[in-house]
Amino acid sequence: MIIDSHCHFDVPAFDRDRDTCWRNAWNAGVRAQILPAIDRDGWPRIKQVAASLPGLYPAYGLHPVYLHAHQPADIDALDQWLQREPAVAVGECGLDFYVEGLDEQTQQTYFRAQLDLALTHDLPVIIHARRAMDQVTQALRQRPGLRGVVHSFSGSRQQAEKLLDLGFFIGIGGPVTYPRAQRLRKLASWLPAEAMLVESDAPDQPGQAHRGDRNQPAWLPEVIETLAALRHESPEEIASITRENAIRLFRLGSLHHIPDDPDQARVIHSPIP
Repeated sequence: MIIDSHCHFDVPAFDRDRDTCWRNAWNAGVRAQILPAIDRDGWPRIKQVAASLPGLYPAYGLHPVYLHAHQPADIDALDQWLQREPAVAVGECGLDFYVEGLDEQTQQTYFRAQLDLALTHDLPVIIHARRAMDQVTQALRQRPGLRGVVHSFSGSRQQAEKLLDLGFFIGIGGPVTYPRAQRLRKLASWLPAEAMLVESDAPDQPGQAHRGDRNQPAWLPEVIETLAALRHESPEEIASITRENAIRLFRLGSLHHIPDDPDQARVIHSPIP
């Protein structure tokens, strides 16, 4: 059983065949997906999609790349939403200093507010960090007790070590399957197993075998196979440790007791632990 720790399965790219993609993922062993939000308007949609199929778990937040869509009132709205709606994490939140035109100070304001909400609601955070890893780590260090994952990690080993010291997980996805991604592949071969999660980031970031295609969670086993080869471990070992890591981080204890048959799972499995 595999857990996809980061999948935008709610977006319109999956509207035409979401059920088929879910079934393909289930049959490939991907029995759970964490669905992070990008803006306030998307929260009800994530709630609806997560409730529609087994193994889909909602997270709610404000993505830094969609800064233009956010309003200061969204922070209070997120607080109220999390009081009413079950969630496994706050996110996707973070900092992106790569995309031009995104005010860095405004990003920091939204990011830090969401970290505080995660502490208030005792939830992990799902963090987007691009060319801002040091600033992200600084904000985390100022909030002892916070837990979470930096998804699609692209930093250095030294930056990863600082996150590990804070008890954070590192998310690895499709980019690791590209032979030219030497720094990431070296990091993945070194990373302590107890600190690693796997993710699709679908519909984005497909692996090398699907370059240019819409990514989907059914292809996540290819990431696991690449990690197994890089680390000289079996795919089963990678699937097992990353599954247990995700269950622990997102508190998904019910996943230990789900059926293999997707139709049976649709009858008995609740999407919220």
